[in-house]
Amino acid sequence: MQKSWWLICLALTLGNCARPIADFNIEPGDRTAPAKVNITNKSREATHFQWFFGDGNRTTQPHPEHRYVLSGQYPITLIASKGKHQSKMTKTINIQSPEHCRVLLITPMGDMNIELSDLTPKHRDNFIKLAESGYFNGMLFHRVIPGFMIQGGDPDSKDAPKGKALGMGGPGYQIDAEITPQLIHVKGALSAARMGDNVNPLKKSSGSQFYIVQGAPVTDEMLDQYELENGWEYTPEQRALYKKYGGSPFLDGNYTVFGRVLDGLEVIDKISNAPRDPRDRPLEDIHFQIEVVK
Repeated sequence: MQKSWWLICLALTLGNCARPIADFNIEPGDRTAPAKVNITNKSREATHFQWFFGDGNRTTQPHPEHRYVLSGQYPITLIASKGKHQSKMTKTINIQSPEHCRVLLITPMGDMNIELSDLTPKHRDNFIKLAESGYFNGMLFHRVIPGFMIQGGDPDSKDAPKGKALGMGGPGYQIDAEITPQLIHVKGALSAARMGDNVNPLKKSSGSQFYIVQGAPVTDEMLDQYELENGWEYTPEQRALYKKYGGSPFLDGNYTVFGRVLDGLEVIDKISNAPRDPRDRPLEDIHFQIEVVK
């Protein structure tokens, strides 16, 4: 009897002294930026976990998921511990660049994943340049109109006091128009703001101000009328998009569309419906920042 108790106590002691072993799998999935990565923790004999994702973020969740915004190679490190004992494992994950350039527009109401068009290289490259320099970070959506669009990109909106009129600022240059019939003002279209035809007959775009279309429901009859008025012919695919998502087709042919929201259309609705003053500026500031995915 005494020997049996001794064996049981020895087993318990050895179990308590077992050292942790860090181990994990990175689950398969789409690794094109921005990419959500799920991780399965396979560690043994561990009670606490520290994860380092290689992009400055960390967590102590046992089975984390993490979103990588930018493409590149990232070392994922797990430190599994039990008492004073630790075990460490590192695996590298490669987040691929998207086929077309994307940016992530980050707001307090959610994020928008936006693809920039290669059909508008001047606007695409200018937007990337400004975003990479941090030019947009801290700006406001200074003009929002439900059923129409949300507008930002005015550098004067940074730290602008309540009630200040906005919408005239910019980097000091314009961009030549790149209006093309392939890009239309369907909901989620990213377009360049500009001065009116009376002072800007060439329809040159603002160097930094942009708007994102929310729009309203669109019918075939409306599109037929716009075709007659503007000499603009819609493809069956474009008509299907307008009827599914809505938009602002009366802007087609007059402003340069240079991108589209791939994910986050609901964020446009939230921002456009924010309470606003008589100048259409939201009563509560809606800041944003833009990060280049590729």
